Amino acid sequence: MNSATAAWDPQWLDSMYNNRALVPGYAAHFTRWAEDSQSARKRLPCQLDLPYGNSSGETLDVFPASGFSASGGARVQSGAPVLVFIHGGYWRALDKADHSFIAPALTQAGACVVVPNYTLCPAATIPQIALQMVEALAWTWRHIVEYGGDPQRITVAGHSAGGHLAALLLTCGWKDYAPDLPPYLIRNALSISGLYDLEPIRRTPFLSDLRLTPEQVQQASPALLPRPSLGTLYSVVGADESAEFLRQNLLIRQAWGFETVPVCESLFGLNHFSMLEALAEPKHRLHGLALELLQSTA
Repeated sequence: MNSATAAWDPQWLDSMYNNRALVPGYAAHFTRWAEDSQSARKRLPCQLDLPYGNSSGETLDVFPASGFSASGGARVQSGAPVLVFIHGGYWRALDKADHSFIAPALTQAGACVVVPNYTLCPAATIPQIALQMVEALAWTWRHIVEYGGDPQRITVAGHSAGGHLAALLLTCGWKDYAPDLPPYLIRNALSISGLYDLEPIRRTPFLSDLRLTPEQVQQASPALLPRPSLGTLYSVVGADESAEFLRQNLLIRQAWGFETVPVCESLFGLNHFSMLEALAEPKHRLHGLALELLQSTA
């Protein structure tokens, strides 16, 4: 079945979007993420659970670039490019603490890493979560210099639902949100296994607790919004992911064009969960793409 047709079959949609069913060994990935993340928080200098808003879910973790000291020591590394990473989990699961493992390879490469949390669905809607991420980025721009980061060099990245949010942030009117913010707070984004059209998500039975409405689909689907006037999106997906994730990846290139989405790739041998692990592998192309975006902000 072609998902672009009007005949949305519920069973087929579940088979396309239920990644845990598609990857029988998914639990091993989650276990590895949790263990490696705990290790990263023990080994790396970090500031945890910093509030960026007033809600209990509005906190973030900061991992300064390698060599930077924010505790009164010599500031060896300052003005570092900043990667803000938004976790996935279909907007309704997981936590920033499950994703600290992405930080070590990036901080070693000279980046400052920020990992925010957000209120999970159904306690928040997807548009509300998007506004929380706007708030997290605004906090980053205002405060990241305290952790050695350069507020003029912010890249946003995300996985799955986080990839959706990363792309959506490229469309933000920052000065409409707060007049002290620059008009282009972020100029590039990396979306890993991202979702760009939420209409099939709205119709997928096992995701019904997201409570998506047609109006929210229009508000929060990057592929249904105008192309950003400035900004670059790298969109990548695992070659072993479902036909729908492969289609979603191509869709954003079709919607926003080559100039805005110069990288639109499926990466060989990777599924929905091993995709994220590739970001933490210094020799992997996905890690290299992240560094490319970070360096392009110089």
